[in-house]
Amino acid sequence: MSVVLEEHLAKLAADPASAASEPAVTATAAPGEQRVRVEGSPFAWYADLPRAVGGGNCAPSPTLYLLGALAAGAVAFLRDVLAPQCGVRLDDVTAVARCGQDLRGLAGMAGTEPRLAGLSLDIRLDSPDPEHRLETLRRAWADRCPVYLALSEPVAVTVTWS
Repeated sequence: MSVVLEEHLAKLAADPASAASEPAVTATAAPGEQRVRVEGSPFAWYADLPRAVGGGNCAPSPTLYLLGALAAGAVAFLRDVLAPQCGVRLDDVTAVARCGQDLRGLAGMAGTEPRLAGLSLDIRLDSPDPEHRLETLRRAWADRCPVYLALSEPVAVTVTWS
């Protein structure tokens, strides 16, 4: 495990209150723009919908961001946290997230389904370590990856309108 990771984990263990966070993201419809501006400190990015449902297709869709969060979260968490903690050497790690979607459901057409279907994640590990070490890494990921857990064991979403 790297010295930097060890130092950060030691600080979190010494002061559990410092580990609590409440990330927040704000999305706003910018006047005169097709895309939506999304901000989450300290970053800003854009989202849009496909043309088929009235969007401008000038930025990734929210569905792509969801898939990206799942795939990127897997890669970053495995590479930066779990592999060092488990003592697993990773030469490479890639993840591909996929789902099915019927845009007719998003458009509200009768008899169609708006929900995403067949959500899948293919994680590929390239490591010289033995299979039993990789299995330990896989179990740790399935037990601790927050994006995966939120999707596989959904939490309630509180929606307020104002």
